[in-house]
Amino acid sequence: MSKRRQHMALWLWSGYLREHLPMILVATVIMVIEGSTLGVMSYMTKPMFDQVFIGGDMEAMWTVGLIILGVFVMRAFTSVTHRVILKRIAEKSSAKLRTRLMGHLMTLDMAFHQSYSPGTLIERVQGDVQALGRVWTGIITGLGRDVIAVFWLFGVAMYIDWMWTLVALVGIPLLVAPSLMVQGYVRRRAREAREVSALMSTRLDEVFHGIMPIKLNSLEDYQQGRYDRLNETRVMTETQAALGQALIPGLIDIMTGIGFLCVLFFAGSEIVAGEKTVGDFMAFFTAMALAFDPLRRLGNLSGLWQAAAAAVERVRELFDIRPTLLSPARPQTAPRSAPKIRFVDVHLNYGDLPVLRGASFEAEAGQTTALVGASGAGKSTVFNVLTRLVDPSGGRVLLDGTPIETLNVEDLRNLVSTVAQDAALFDESLRDNILLGRENLDEAHLQEVLQAAHVSDFLPKLSNGLDTPVGPRGSNLSGGQRQRVAIARALLRDTPILLLDEATSALDTKSEAIVQTALDRLAEGRTTLVIAHRLSTVRNAHKILVMDKGEVVDAGTHDELLARGGHYADLYRLQFKQGRQVVDPATPARRPIRDKAPVRAARGAFARLFGRRDQS
Repeated sequence: MSKRRQHMALWLWSGYLREHLPMILVATVIMVIEGSTLGVMSYMTKPMFDQVFIGGDMEAMWTVGLIILGVFVMRAFTSVTHRVILKRIAEKSSAKLRTRLMGHLMTLDMAFHQSYSPGTLIERVQGDVQALGRVWTGIITGLGRDVIAVFWLFGVAMYIDWMWTLVALVGIPLLVAPSLMVQGYVRRRAREAREVSALMSTRLDEVFHGIMPIKLNSLEDYQQGRYDRLNETRVMTETQAALGQALIPGLIDIMTGIGFLCVLFFAGSEIVAGEKTVGDFMAFFTAMALAFDPLRRLGNLSGLWQAAAAAVERVRELFDIRPTLLSPARPQTAPRSAPKIRFVDVHLNYGDLPVLRGASFEAEAGQTTALVGASGAGKSTVFNVLTRLVDPSGGRVLLDGTPIETLNVEDLRNLVSTVAQDAALFDESLRDNILLGRENLDEAHLQEVLQAAHVSDFLPKLSNGLDTPVGPRGSNLSGGQRQRVAIARALLRDTPILLLDEATSALDTKSEAIVQTALDRLAEGRTTLVIAHRLSTVRNAHKILVMDKGEVVDAGTHDELLARGGHYADLYRLQFKQGRQVVDPATPARRPIRDKAPVRAARGAFARLFGRRDQS
């Protein structure tokens, strides 16, 4: 075994199997007993032929028969016992590995999760760990049962005639070179198969999460074709890996056949000459025949380990990745009340793309500060930096004068509640989605939260109230209902900082009014940052920050910014004065269209478009 494989085996043993050592030893002893019974069985064929069949000793027949019956009973007991023990150990160690791997993945930075798709990570946690459980079970079984069986069977063969044994094994040295070549081949194919499995999991994850746009755009055949191609690739790689794993046992079959042929000619002359008995030959033949299956299984272990080594490497790769956004060794105390937030010349790049270019601003304690600007201006990145999902490359972020990197990461995030445009709900009950693991919550307080978030408005319409399943990603609830659940979560967290990311942009007018009322209640007494594209939703903010290309280019109230002109006024005119009508929220009445040039231009474009189609 190479040093790399030794290292992986040691990691697997020390991390996940060592705690099961007592039960592994028990299973090993049981397997040793099972393996030893084959030697007894093979040796009993000698008295069976010489004393019973040829000698006609009826008393010996009962003795031999009862011994062979006892051997089979012992094999049955030991076989069942060690399989159950090893299965339990395999499941417990695999469960521990899956749990640790999932926990580790959740600690990694957002940059990691943006590089690995959910389907890939699911396959690592499920498929790769399952492959590891299979391999170590096979190895322990091989070492504990099959090696002992081969040892005793060859011992019987050597006892009968050591020369016959050497003749039978004449072809074994020829297996060494082919075996080494096959091992590398199996390992490469097995790794490819695991990678293809990850791609298939990714494809399924995307298809089932995107089933609505797939149906609306008639993409069923397109997505089916992509999955079919991955399926074909997996069939090919799995077949190639199976071919490699089967080659070594196949070569053992050939060498065994050659050995038997040589023994038959070599031993036949001795039996005819009376130098050996038929019982000697049958005992030898039985021992070698019974050694055939253990030898094949041991030969298959090499291919099995190579296949699992690919999974070990992939799992180790994930454990070797470490988070970079760490808490300091001696963290500062986090603020207890709504803090003042300051960004001071903050820079951040995603790769070579600059996202924040010296962003500086202040959000006063207990007030609402809105971030507006075109898409890509850096608004969402401000949220990511504030919560340390990413760290800036330059500048500082302060909470009441305390740099956020000096706070414990968990303490920092416990200061923040977020309500986003797409409320992330889990496929659990409504109660579970609101409580998120909180226990012993006062029922009266929960009802207050439900009332404040307007969740109680739609509860009577649900079949089981709070215990109603919300479906995958909250699919059983409307957009407005999901937003109210997110607000209820934020109320329960009761944090001093509130981040609102387009919380009402996807809602209809009625739902928006209800959700906005709940948001206003939620923002009371909290330092609130709001991202909004619809300027009508931030007119009443204490301060509006205008962002452009990663910088804060203007700040003020709605009226101040309009009076000053600049980017905010341009955004305002773009939204509310587009030549068709005025939709100023301060002036609800609609004005007639004054400029009909855009309408005439659109009509001309449609005419030219359909004219070309008719000509074609």
